[in-house]
Amino acid sequence: MAKKKEEKTEKEQALSLEEAFVQIEEVIGSLETEDITLEQSFAEYNRGMALLAQCNETIDRVEKKVLKINEDGGLDEF
Repeated sequence: MAKKKEEKTEKEQALSLEEAFVQIEEVIGSLETEDITLEQSFAEYNRGMALLAQCNETIDRVEKKVLKINEDGGLDEF
């Protein structure tokens, strides 16, 4: 049975946004090499997409923290 999309390894969950960006750059670098096999490129693509999803989740989480409830019950952006 396939893993759910939401399930991540502990290593992926522990990455900071900056570390994830570094790993995405590494994935891009490996995909740009001429000696990568189709299977390797597919695995790297999947790894990159998982890292991008993690980055999006982190950015969304930070964005929500930037919003605060004001006295009137509305939301103010910092």
